[in-house]
Amino acid sequence: MVKKMLSLAFLITLTVTIAAQNFNTSTGKVGFYSKTPIEDIAAMNTKVLAVLTAKRDLAISILNTNFEFHNKLMQEHFNEKYMESEKYPNSTFKGKINEDIDLTKDGEYKVTAAGKLNIHGVEQERTIAGTLIIKGGTIQLLSNFKVKNIDHKIKIPTVVMTKIQDEIEVKVDLVMMVKK
Repeated sequence: MVKKMLSLAFLITLTVTIAAQNFNTSTGKVGFYSKTPIEDIAAMNTKVLAVLTAKRDLAISILNTNFEFHNKLMQEHFNEKYMESEKYPNSTFKGKINEDIDLTKDGEYKVTAAGKLNIHGVEQERTIAGTLIIKGGTIQLLSNFKVKNIDHKIKIPTVVMTKIQDEIEVKVDLVMMVKK
């Protein structure tokens, strides 16, 4: 009887521990792209922090100065003139995955996350579509969406306004695991 009680207590403790686990990464990828008549603008950040809880809460944080461009002058302009990275160092998303998905069950799931997207110090309520791929204890979150410069008060100088699109394509690829 005592063995059964100890076994039951162990199983309950293990279940609570597993349910409370957070999936996270510090090597997520977020990139963006904008087609322009003169030179396309593309950048990638491979040091993205993200946490997904067992309750499907999602938090993503990006240090804006970690975006890397092929053209170093473009990277400098991005940080100084557009993102004002010294004043607004981070871009973030804090929200919740709407669908009731068992994060321990392997599979591919179409999802949406509702929350607050903060870019350039301007917070916007957004619902963003994506795909969760759960396999062998890891969770990959993939998403493609667009961000309008005007929605986040990112000012484009008049001299280049016709050369930069109003919307920027954003691609997210986060592979998260339980931190041990």
